[in-house]
Amino acid sequence: MDNARPRAILRPMDHDVIIAGGGLNGSTMALALAGAGLDVALVDPAPVAIRAAPGFDGRSYALSVGSRNLLRALGLWDTLAPDAQPILEIKVSDGRAGEGPSPFVLEFDHAEIEEGPMGHMVEDRHLRPALLNALEAAPRVTAIAGRRVTAQDAGPAGIEVTLDDGTALTARLLVGCDGRGSQTGRRAGIRRTGWEYGQNALVAAIAHEKPHRGVAHQFFMPEGPLAILPLRENRASIVWTERTARAAALTALPEAAYLDILRPRFGDFLGDISLAGARYTYPLALSLANRFAAPRVALAGDAAHAVHPIAGQGLNAGLKDVASLAEVVADAQRRGEDIGRIDVLERYDRWRRFDATALAMATDGFNRLFSNDNPLLRAGRDLGLGLVNRLPRLRRSFVREAAGLTGDRPRLLRGLPL
Repeated sequence: MDNARPRAILRPMDHDVIIAGGGLNGSTMALALAGAGLDVALVDPAPVAIRAAPGFDGRSYALSVGSRNLLRALGLWDTLAPDAQPILEIKVSDGRAGEGPSPFVLEFDHAEIEEGPMGHMVEDRHLRPALLNALEAAPRVTAIAGRRVTAQDAGPAGIEVTLDDGTALTARLLVGCDGRGSQTGRRAGIRRTGWEYGQNALVAAIAHEKPHRGVAHQFFMPEGPLAILPLRENRASIVWTERTARAAALTALPEAAYLDILRPRFGDFLGDISLAGARYTYPLALSLANRFAAPRVALAGDAAHAVHPIAGQGLNAGLKDVASLAEVVADAQRRGEDIGRIDVLERYDRWRRFDATALAMATDGFNRLFSNDNPLLRAGRDLGLGLVNRLPRLRRSFVREAAGLTGDRPRLLRGLPL
């Protein structure tokens, strides 16, 4: 058994918080909590050499205004800004490969909000090293690379975790940032709701002849959406959704054949295209934790909610978890509360679970609405895109939502310190 009967842990704690998973969410969580004065252990299965590997591999992220504010509050944005590509417009359209988009296009412009660009594209090769450098410089963070948590034992006074080399660590709180199959959540008895989409996302970076002018495109096709997201210089990141079997066949193709199939979907509005970096593929599914907290345990990022990438909000939602949990924990610490008690962690659960569930259902609904070739649905959704495009106030509300500027925002998402 990897989850022993709960017992009291009476000896002094090794750390205030242990984080299982050192990806983008886990690393950001460690920096946020350490910045609030907590002692943090960050346990990551990936060796440092892999996490710090240099070079451009094509992976990139669409960061909302709120996520940018968080990175600025943590002291990272000045390092990232010179290589970040502002998203100035978003164009959403429906159509078929080789036929181009329908005449009903929904367009969002950054001029519709006061906060500047709607977001920024940041490449993994810049974001990950910035996080690693910040972690190395954070005196309250103990990074444990190449190890994974294999057991956890929650008690009235704290939680003990066991690593795969037999090391035992104690803390008042364990945060699971260990992905959609979160073993942290499973060991805490947290069940999940979800389903497979029968789709895979093909991800790559594309070089193109003409400038993109900071415009992001979301092109809906019967097999699934194609997102074209601007990067620095004449490059773009694509997230190309196809049925699972079709995606596997495309992944196996040589580069030239892959591009031959992509070109009719991509279109020629940016001139000729070529691959710039590696190709990736991953299966798409919805996976939602039924609770985001248990005694001594909290879940964040994909460990709490993994959604369809149709709106590009996966990392932004995870960083909102980071900001929310860090604020709850920091405030509880200042009040002298036990940060791992369930009544403290339920504040985080109430704050984030409804919003995350709404996002999951919205992305699920949009994917089902657009990933088909039903003529009645096609007519209805095209008219809907055209109608929203003619309603400035509604369009502006969508822009603000996508930019992370609505709702009860944590301090870090407003650019404020904890």
